[in-house]
Amino acid sequence: MKIIKYKNNYKQQIIDLVLHIQNSEAKINLSIDEQPDLLNIPFFYEKNGGEFWIAINNEDVIGTFAFMNYGNGNAVLKKFFVRADWRGKKVGLKLYKTVINFLQENNYKQALLDTPSVAKSSHRFYEKAGFKKITKKELPFSYEYPDRDSYLYLLNL
Repeated sequence: MKIIKYKNNYKQQIIDLVLHIQNSEAKINLSIDEQPDLLNIPFFYEKNGGEFWIAINNEDVIGTFAFMNYGNGNAVLKKFFVRADWRGKKVGLKLYKTVINFLQENNYKQALLDTPSVAKSSHRFYEKAGFKKITKKELPFSYEYPDRDSYLYLLNL
């Protein structure tokens, strides 16, 4: 297993993984049309200074994690997914460390994320990692997201 930056030849595998976890596992019913960032990762992530990493094993995408640059030291973490058969094998932790290390090395001040309320194991992960659950009124900058009864988390870096 290795972590690499986004490459276009993995695009369909990324879309399939994300949609499967969101819709078959979590039952939150997000369509690809509601996530145009997945159709053009270079434009939505890399163009403005963000990054999109993937975990691969034998050319199979087994995980993803990315961030969008919101300026002024603000990052929004996005698309943190690990394939079911790879959970518990430190894939998520390696992806997480890759993103957080990058943010710290590049002087980001805070990282924000939204996650569905049904994603209990994700909440435990973020809270253990030092994220603070916040309300929409506590958002430190303007951020629109597809609210599916979502929780917001903020990490000061």
